[in-house]
Amino acid sequence: MPEITYAVGDATNPAGEGPRIIAHVVNDRGWWGRGFVMAVSARWPEARREYQRFYQGASYPGEASSFRLGVVQFVSVGDGIEVANMIGQHGVRQQRCGPPSIRYEALQRCLQVVGSRAIERKASVHMPRIGCGLAGVTWDRVEPLIVEHLVERGVPVAVYDLPKRQTGK
Repeated sequence: MPEITYAVGDATNPAGEGPRIIAHVVNDRGWWGRGFVMAVSARWPEARREYQRFYQGASYPGEASSFRLGVVQFVSVGDGIEVANMIGQHGVRQQRCGPPSIRYEALQRCLQVVGSRAIERKASVHMPRIGCGLAGVTWDRVEPLIVEHLVERGVPVAVYDLPKRQTGK
């Protein structure tokens, strides 16, 4: 059975060949402006445009017509790569010490959908440590969901951590 591959690098520059899905968590309020989404929109502006169109009521073939928690929007960005905008976050966390904005049931549904899409396309899935930044959860809560809904179904998964900044000390 495959395992999660951990790499230091940029999840918007996924390693490997063949179809690839870049999975990340977005909120249910249509807000796009902090965290990993900034790297996504810098590389693929269409991912942000399509997310905002979806929020404003556009429907897409084969997708639920309503923008809500647990829904995934796939945006083709070329070179066999799709961005999976997983609506797994309720609003945004207002303070570092506030409650997490991730909704685990919604994240599970999103990962199930991403897993099915990856199996269909024979794709690998690439992501940052979803939910562990601005959304306020810890990896020990998220990793088992990835294992259950992707890895145990045979989907290759790569999780990327940005390189640590050198302080010069």
